[in-house]
This record gives sequence, structure tokens and C-alpha cells, in this order.
Amino acid sequence: MYAPERHQQILALARTAGRVDVNSLALTLDVTPETVRRDLSVLERHGFVRRVHGGAIPVERLGFEPGIADKEALLSTEKERIARAALAELPDAGTIVLDAGTTTVRLAEMLPIDRELQVVTNSLPIATVLAARSNISLHFVGGAIRGRTLASVGPWAERALADIHADVVFLGANGITPDRGVTTPDLGEAAVKRALVHAARRVVVLADHTKIGRSDFARIVGLDEIDLLVTDSAIDDELVAELETAGLSVIQA
Repeated sequence: MYAPERHQQILALARTAGRVDVNSLALTLDVTPETVRRDLSVLERHGFVRRVHGGAIPVERLGFEPGIADKEALLSTEKERIARAALAELPDAGTIVLDAGTTTVRLAEMLPIDRELQVVTNSLPIATVLAARSNISLHFVGGAIRGRTLASVGPWAERALADIHADVVFLGANGITPDRGVTTPDLGEAAVKRALVHAARRVVVLADHTKIGRSDFARIVGLDEIDLLVTDSAIDDELVAELETAGLSVIQA
């Protein structure tokens, strides 16, 4: 197993259990404890875990949220596949909303050049990607910029979104569970994401497998307000079954 694969597995285990210890990880991954300690140091530098005696705790349990640069560092292949699969949900022409997030940035980069689209976004990185595209009519949602995600949040953003009705919104999330629905660490972002959901006829969530089965601080909406989840093929089959039983359609890219 290559180091990036170990890092992904360690992070998934930490998020599921709430904590991992060095010796158990060494047995599970069939590597030495020294290798596990190096892996945990890498994950800590990227802002995904905090080292504690004998192991590590995911930052979510400590109230921390990784920044956008850190989020870009892991699961890049999975995010690429998710974004490519999401292209099938685009209208032939019309209006789409792109939420802030690393996977939605990938989708913005892949938007086709053979059709005219209106794009609404509250993401500075997405606005930068699309600003010069001749086939895109770009509408940037203003507000206070949250430095950790480079997303506009606050009452200005919520008021602007109340005035639009789009064909489809592509939503990012930090957690998805059958009981709590879609969640994120920040109350301000949750409010704007909720406004994004209500601004579109169809709601598509883009989230890699590490987000599924975990819950964050602020609830966005329940699964009954989501039409489709696009995730990657590493998602646990039992989690897929639970989500589908709750009425959510799931595509694995």
C-alpha cells in the first residue's frame, strides 16, 4: 500500500472511530509503528488530525476545520471522478449553482464549452475559474468572505440567493447521515448552503466517501431535500443501503 492510500485509510478510520492509536493502525495496515507515526505527522501537517499520546484524533472532534488548501491535498483522484460523473446532471442550457468546495471547483474546471450556461456561485475560486469563459454568464454572490473556505456568507449572500431560481445546485458537504442529513462545521456556511438548496429545482450533493456516515456541527438540510448524492466507489455498501433506504439516490463514481 502506498503512503497516500495509507493516509486516506487512517483518516477514514479516525473519522469513523473518533480516534486511532499507533499500535492498532500498525497491525491493520501491516506496517511498523514508526511508519504509522510518520503518516500521522503528515496528516497533522495537512491539518486533518491532531496528535495525542499514542495516536491521533480527527480535527473535527476538536472543533477544527481544515482549510481549502489542506482539503485539496487528499482524495484528488476521487474528487476528479465525482466531478466528472456530475457532468451528466448539467442541463443542456439554463442556470446552475455551484457551492463552495474543492470538488465543486473540479466541476467548474470541467464545465463544457459547447453550451451556454448561467452559473451562480458563492465561491471565489470558482468565480476565478469561470470569469473569462465566453459561454458562461457568471453571477457571484456577495457577502463576507470566510477565509477558511473562500466562500461568501452572511445576510447579503442569503438575500441575493432568495431572488433566484436555478435548474440545479451542486452542493458540497462535510458530513451526510440518514438521521441528520447534510452537515457542515460552520453555522454561517450552513445558512448559505441552505439558501443555495432552496434556490434550485434540483439538488445534487458532491461528497467523497470520507464524508458519508459522519455528522458535523451545523445542519444544512435533511435528506428529503436532496435529489442525488454523487460519491466515489470507496463508500461502504452498508452506508449506501442506509441512504437509499432513507430515500436518497446514490451514484458511485
